[in-house]
Amino acid sequence: MENKEKLAFGRTNYMIMLGGIALLIIGFTIMSLDDEAYGFGFLGLTLGPIVVMLGFLTQFFAILYNPKK
Repeated sequence: MENKEKLAFGRTNYMIMLGGIALLIIGFTIMSLDDEAYGFGFLGLTLGPIVVMLGFLTQFFAILYNPKK
């Protein structure tokens, strides 16, 4: 019981963080799949960065989320 009180975040926070990490991985993968030279296509310049930004916003939300006790 004492270990649970010493954790910085709750279970919900860590689950949201895992979702954010998944979004980051998906976003960078999307950017790497672009067929245009140097990633100047739709995937590399538009879709991938939007998904990565959503991943960072999810991480930010996970840190600030305070579950009601």
